[in-house]
Amino acid sequence: MVEVICDTNFLIHLATRRIKNIDNLDMEIGSISFIVPEVVKNELIKLQQIPEKSQEITQTLNFIKKLKIIQINGNYADEELIKYVKNNRSIIGTMDKALKNKIKKFDSSILSIHNDKIILES
Repeated sequence: MVEVICDTNFLIHLATRRIKNIDNLDMEIGSISFIVPEVVKNELIKLQQIPEKSQEITQTLNFIKKLKIIQINGNYADEELIKYVKNNRSIIGTMDKALKNKIKKFDSSILSIHNDKIILES
């Protein structure tokens, strides 16, 4: 089982959009378990206060109830994910270009969503 640590935007996409290849991921990438850092969960709770994002964020918070939450804490999710990959080679689920570039410098892989399909970048 490959654990993918997800950032906020990746989770929102995963929870609110139909991902075309989600059922084939086992064959394409392997068995995946999506992991939610505590800092990302806290970011989602803050975003829920924004009226135009409320419905999408509520849907995402309901979606992550089924996922494993890990103790990566701090004020900014991107910063904490970078600190984490410095010490632990991991796969990060993100769509943020700047974050992707920083993660690649630490020899970690990225799971991203493009055209409603999950893709693995290394």
